[in-house]
Amino acid sequence: MIQDIRSVTRAGLAAAMLAVLAGCGQGNQNAGPSAPQEFPVITLAPRDAEIYFDYPATVRGQQNVDIRPKIDGYISQIFVDEGAKVKKGQLLFRISNPIYEQEVITAQASVKRAETAVNTAQMKVTKTEPLVKKGIISEFDLQTAHLELEARQAELAQARAALRNAGTNLGYTTIYSPAAGVIGALPYKAGSLVSSTAEQPLTVLSDISNVHVYFSFSEKQFLDLVDHTGNGSVEEALKQLPPVQLVLANGNVYREKGIIETTGGQINSGTGAISMRALFSNKAGIIRSGSSATVRISQPVKNALIVPAKATYEVQGKKFVVKIDSTGTAHSVEINVNALPAGDSFIVKSGLTTGDRIVSEDVGAIKDGDKIKPKSIVTATAAR
Repeated sequence: MIQDIRSVTRAGLAAAMLAVLAGCGQGNQNAGPSAPQEFPVITLAPRDAEIYFDYPATVRGQQNVDIRPKIDGYISQIFVDEGAKVKKGQLLFRISNPIYEQEVITAQASVKRAETAVNTAQMKVTKTEPLVKKGIISEFDLQTAHLELEARQAELAQARAALRNAGTNLGYTTIYSPAAGVIGALPYKAGSLVSSTAEQPLTVLSDISNVHVYFSFSEKQFLDLVDHTGNGSVEEALKQLPPVQLVLANGNVYREKGIIETTGGQINSGTGAISMRALFSNKAGIIRSGSSATVRISQPVKNALIVPAKATYEVQGKKFVVKIDSTGTAHSVEINVNALPAGDSFIVKSGLTTGDRIVSEDVGAIKDGDKIKPKSIVTATAAR
């Protein structure tokens, strides 16, 4: 009896397992292939674009003037603040040194004394002339009077020159702005002792109505630039360069475009680079001397195939895109692109042709052989 129950139990378990397996097999047969995934797809067509070359740069005012005292003394007054805009001739500093005031007073007294001596000598000449005509005194006395008058006149000229020098020195106690610009740092405060030989100037005045932006080309880039003109002339190469842009430290592109004015006279033997200079208008004073920026030089490219950077991925230093064939199947394709990006896109040199369709986003989620349902078919446009 017990054996019969065990036989029935084993038979029931076996039947149940066969039923489960049969059900799983039937379910797998009915599942079929997975549905195509939906991704945005673009169709490539040749467009005009531009690539740009970025160069780290430093900014200098068109005119940076060190404001230094010409005399020794104490700063008695400061009439400007750091960062203030000043006009040409505006009063900046006053330096106290009583010596120069005393020199002016002494020189003024010397002039008065010399003027008195000249008047006395002139009176003597005036008195002697009629006596000589009447024969009362000799011609020698008149000549002596004239010589004495000339000597006194020379002394007067010397005294006046000393007064002018004293006045000039006294004038150095007030310092005016030599040009319009922006005041830099003020390392000295009122009461500080300053001199013409001090290491630091009183301040640096920057004329930033226009700014000079300095950057460097490599020797190869410079030679390519010159050869591009066809006649090997540096001046002609500079003329043919398009206006350049300035990317500020916050990543924004400055609204005014600049021109490359000049190049350095020699190539740096240590870095192999040659210095370049671009001029930008800065009427609003947004760019300040000493700031850092990036010079961007654009180069137009005709009939280029453009792929967005987000449509690419890299494997072991090689760049790939996901290409969709006529059946909607995904295939990874290696592409060769320009070394420099065109905005947020790349210019394809090889690997793709006009009319190819590629996935424009989320390419990392796709495997070779996946079926793709295009979300939208758009044409790749030119890069900015």
